[in-house]
Amino acid sequence: MGLVIGMDEAGYGPNLGPLVISVTAWEIPGDPQQFDFWSRLENCVSREAASPSSNREPARLHFADSKQVYSPSRGLASLETSVLALLSLTNPASDSLHSVWKHLAGGVPAGPHVEPWFDRAALDLPLPLSASSERVSAAAEGLRGALNACGVRLRTARSDIMLTDRFNRESKAAGSKGAVLSRASLELLRTVWNPDTDGPALILADKHGGRNRYRALLANVLAGRLPLCLGEQRAQSRYRICEAEIRFETGAERHFPVAAASMVSKYVREVAMEVFNRFWARRIPALKPTKGYPTDARRFRSDIATVQQQLGIPDQLLWRER
Repeated sequence: MGLVIGMDEAGYGPNLGPLVISVTAWEIPGDPQQFDFWSRLENCVSREAASPSSNREPARLHFADSKQVYSPSRGLASLETSVLALLSLTNPASDSLHSVWKHLAGGVPAGPHVEPWFDRAALDLPLPLSASSERVSAAAEGLRGALNACGVRLRTARSDIMLTDRFNRESKAAGSKGAVLSRASLELLRTVWNPDTDGPALILADKHGGRNRYRALLANVLAGRLPLCLGEQRAQSRYRICEAEIRFETGAERHFPVAAASMVSKYVREVAMEVFNRFWARRIPALKPTKGYPTDARRFRSDIATVQQQLGIPDQLLWRER
């Protein structure tokens, strides 16, 4: 028995909305280095999208880099179906943003630094938004059966949903948002993986920007123990600690556990942005929604400036400075 963990994020670049980092941890039979999720799950999961000309619902779930599964033109349904089917494996009641957020993050936002658009009423947003509940239920049953048939179990899916105030404070303290992403990712990893007890493991993550060196960062979350460096190149940086190998790779979403983490992150961010846009649209009915990326974020910020001031919402809760 081995363990394969995938890590990825969504929302690193925008000025509005949360940064979401996720991990998916999978117990698998045999050697983690040799296990091929795609071939084992080929009857249930596809890396290719269903043909847009087909009028039938796809027989297989689409799992890939979230940018391939979702775009505004494609709509949310495919991403939503795959992610909610996945989350149902460990959280059968994934029927609201509140339930999904609590399950993934271990709690929901609270306290003085919480953005007003993420209050309890907003988090009660029912899910799914675009997919049919019947399709999600059928997909979840099919995925569960396929995993059982090949002896795979989703141990857990976890997310760090980093709101704007925290992102700003930590980026300022660290001196860069890249350092925040790396540290938060590895701290999240440690919540699902114990190198002393988990045995053979393969941990896969997309590279963090242009970073090639992760040894010191790993040592910080491993109580000072230095992992063995197996190589640090542009395409891949590899390390070993106990019975685990950790890889940071360019294009790591080609691995199923990373694709799953990418999609969970993207889905949570997209639903969070839906809540964000609804908050402002209730107050400015003609307002064009935003995805939060820099050019359009500046337009949106200008459009809401008067109402933001009337509501007394500080920039620290709204605008990511880096």
